[in-house]
Amino acid sequence: QVQLLESGGGLVQPGGSLRLSCAASGSIFSIYRMGWYRQAPGKQRELVATITSGSITNYADTVKGRSTISKDNVKNSWYLQMNSLKAEDTAVYYCYADLAPRKYDRVSTYWGQGTQVTVPS
Repeated sequence: QVQLLESGGGLVQPGGSLRLSCAASGSIFSIYRMGWYRQAPGKQRELVATITSGSITNYADTVKGRSTISKDNVKNSWYLQMNSLKAEDTAVYYCYADLAPRKYDRVSTYWGQGTQVTVPS
């Protein structure tokens, strides 16, 4: 059973920073890609940032230049550092991972439960 657990959300003032963390636990053979999506009220879930097992990163234009995604392979964890936060960053942030639980398993996508980030206007 694979579980993803997020932490680090909360209320942040405009211009502030926060660091989201996601830790994967359970049966994990290999994580191929991991990252973050977010969903604001009344909007579709959108990509924020991803990082591959080879450390190739990708960012949404809305956060590029003020966000950094990183990972810790030993801990099966990844992080999203967000700076210069704006009201439009307010959303529920979900971490995800494309991983294989065991060596010959197909790669599937797993999701965390979400963590709220609120930046008042």
